[in-house]
Amino acid sequence: MTVRRNSLVMVAVVLVYMTGLAVVASATEEERTANAGRVPVPVIPMGQGDSCVEDTDFMRRNHMDLLKHQRDETMHSGIRSKQYSLKECISCHAVNGPDAMPITVSSPDHFCRSCHDYAAVKIDCFQCHASRPDPEDMPAGHQLSSIFPDSPVAHGVD
Repeated sequence: MTVRRNSLVMVAVVLVYMTGLAVVASATEEERTANAGRVPVPVIPMGQGDSCVEDTDFMRRNHMDLLKHQRDETMHSGIRSKQYSLKECISCHAVNGPDAMPITVSSPDHFCRSCHDYAAVKIDCFQCHASRPDPEDMPAGHQLSSIFPDSPVAHGVD
């Protein structure tokens, strides 16, 4: 009798387990995503330009190497190119705060902070560099140009 009872208990356990698996398998993608982790994924703001200097996947994997290489070229060889410059990144990816002004890296909404905070990576670029664009450095027609109407760049003057 004990063997039969143990067998029934085992069958019941297996059925409950299988039912649980079926419920998990039938959950929608949103339900799985919502319950998958407790840490929210970063929100990556879009840039203002037509395209980045490289494709998105490449930039997500290699931006730090490009910036380090640019730093070395500038600091050691005196070569200043715009393609991978931090200043160009800031001008294109600046995020506005509630006052419609670009926010600094001290804000958790800064475009660098979103991913860097998520990955627990310290940003030390802004110990020396500005974390928001200088109105004089923004390209003509840039979304932020209207905020700085006295800037010659905002009027299309080079």
